[in-house]
Amino acid sequence: MRAAVAGFMVAAALGASAAEAQRRQVPYWVSIAAREALMRTGPGTNYPATWKYVRPGLPLRVIQVHEDWRRVEDPEGERGWVKGILLSEQRTAIVVGQTGELHAKADGGSRLEWRVAPGVIGKVDKCGGGWCRFDVKGRRGYIETRSLWGVAQDEAVD
Repeated sequence: MRAAVAGFMVAAALGASAAEAQRRQVPYWVSIAAREALMRTGPGTNYPATWKYVRPGLPLRVIQVHEDWRRVEDPEGERGWVKGILLSEQRTAIVVGQTGELHAKADGGSRLEWRVAPGVIGKVDKCGGGWCRFDVKGRRGYIETRSLWGVAQDEAVD
């Protein structure tokens, strides 16, 4: 009986999160949760795959929702459909342009902690005023949002 109740609670939670995603205002940011994720030309497994992502944590921008599928845009501008279960709400970003600098504070005059190469992915939080706290496998610092893809320039993230 307990297993049935637990199963029902899990199913209800998953249903609630799927319903919540349906109501969420697009665009919004997600990241790839799976070791492999296929981007397809349409919202279903009957549509051909155009890309196979093998980089967990890669940020994607959701631009449309259809049932349990998300139409996304990747850092290169490619667009297609990915199954929602392969995505995470974990906020990540990828360094773009030139080498980024991680500072001790959200201030370009503060101590330089690390340099990060273009293409490096990290977790982001505490964004505002053109800066985000960026964590690359435990190495943390503040980076300007203009050096990142995965956060809107004027976005505030708590």
